[in-house]
Amino acid sequence: MENNNSEVTKHFIEQIIEEDLNVGKWNQEQLQFRFPPEPNGFLHIGHSKSICLNFGLANDYNGKVNLRFDDTNPVTEKTDYVDAIRKDIQWLGFEWNKEVFTSDYFDQLYDWAVALIQKGKAYVDDSTQEEIQEMKGTPTVPGKPSTYRERTIEENLSLFEAMKNGEFEEGTKVLRAKIDLSSPNMHFRDPVLYRILHKHHHRTGDKWCIYPMYDFAHGQSDAIESVTHSICTLEFENHRPLYEWFLNNLEIFESRQIEFARLNINYTLMSKRKLLRLVEENHVESWDDPRMPTISGMRRRGFTARAIRNFCDKVGVAKRENMIEVSLLEFCVREDLNLVAERRMAILDPLKVVITNYPEDKTEWLPAENNPKDENAGSRELPFSREIYIEREDFMIDPPKKFFRLGIGRNVRLKHAYIITCDQVIEGKNGEIIEVHCRYFSNSKSGSDNSGIKAKGTLHWLEAKNSSLAKAVLYDRLFNVEAPGSTEGVDFTEEINPNSKQVLENILIEPELLKAKPEQPFQFLRKGYFTLDSSSTEDNLIFNRTITLKDAWAKKR
Repeated sequence: MENNNSEVTKHFIEQIIEEDLNVGKWNQEQLQFRFPPEPNGFLHIGHSKSICLNFGLANDYNGKVNLRFDDTNPVTEKTDYVDAIRKDIQWLGFEWNKEVFTSDYFDQLYDWAVALIQKGKAYVDDSTQEEIQEMKGTPTVPGKPSTYRERTIEENLSLFEAMKNGEFEEGTKVLRAKIDLSSPNMHFRDPVLYRILHKHHHRTGDKWCIYPMYDFAHGQSDAIESVTHSICTLEFENHRPLYEWFLNNLEIFESRQIEFARLNINYTLMSKRKLLRLVEENHVESWDDPRMPTISGMRRRGFTARAIRNFCDKVGVAKRENMIEVSLLEFCVREDLNLVAERRMAILDPLKVVITNYPEDKTEWLPAENNPKDENAGSRELPFSREIYIEREDFMIDPPKKFFRLGIGRNVRLKHAYIITCDQVIEGKNGEIIEVHCRYFSNSKSGSDNSGIKAKGTLHWLEAKNSSLAKAVLYDRLFNVEAPGSTEGVDFTEEINPNSKQVLENILIEPELLKAKPEQPFQFLRKGYFTLDSSSTEDNLIFNRTITLKDAWAKKR
């Protein structure tokens, strides 16, 4: 997003704001935005686009953003979700002006509902949900009036108050607006404003047993907060006339609703309802499972806030729905981690190497830079001695011509150390390779090599005595189809990638990784980007693979 002085073309929402400022509808001091999540689940990557948009606009135009929890459904909402949402927004790098709840406005919303009744524009309906739906008709067939539509104002006021006082059971009555049953906009066909719910609310307790519907609460909450630009996703475009109808008929502050295309990413679910099923049915371990598209899951996996913000910036703001390649998100993650992740050595499948001509009682410490992309990252020292480990896949007894790793009679360089050549393989009874014996060239040390010996490949390694055991969890995409949940007759849980999680119980790590902290990014040389899992303990270190070094899915496709 560009600042006001930029020559770069502004997206359509910025153009609307600029026009409003130019004609004097608002001044910059009045600009007010909001991010209104419902606390019925964790935020996911789709929400990050709305967060970045609202907070980005406020930053660019010196406006303000309220964090408003849309808590009008006590059945699904929890304080735990409120806490998680706060944490996610702050982690993304944003701070809100005021924290508010729609439940803060319940008294005012009730009074406004009474005002509509007094104007003859709302009535209490005893019809069932199914009957109301049938009476609404279809887009081409007008709706039919409820038999309760012509109740008197006095009767409606009395019944609505009785609803508030808890005198009726759930499902027996609702409050509906009286608008236009023949409108081509189905939302105008006497929408429900309040329903009865005898449920405990996470903030108001048992004070209320009637709760406003989203369409009745949203615009009025914007008005209370003097929100100048209420930015929603495209599915609310048909709701905008109703949004404006309430504001006009209540004669209150008129916020401007603007719709933009929501974020759709292939291989990714964006439905909180379906994500909840994944958690409740134990397809994943929790909302912050590193395979989940939740912000907390991505944080635990090792994604950086800057990578997510960069991704949202690259996606841009559009009026038309489209599908974004998940590879763009993965590119942004790799791009950022390459700059900030310190390099470390870890062996995921160890094979022992004995350097037969290296002194048995000697250990030397070799310098290794932490990040070649960051001159301020400093360096560390790696121990080196007679016995080391390499990756099992980096050795072959009879390698093909283009296998530039270790084999009988072949030279390889050990990263930050020496060139070695393989002389002998020790095999077990079943032909498995137990260890390999090599010689090193003492004058081939990295940084001072004058051996003249050539080595086509460079391997990472770990010294045996000073390495430690840990676990690694290799995560991949949760779904193996591009549009999970869209195949008719197939439940989306059947499309889960069976290889989305692989646990390696006994990997080896270098000494510096004993100091790792959760969310601290590392590049395990040649193996990918990793971070320490938040469930780790001092005696049980677990490293999550954030992402591979290259896009492995590109070859599969």
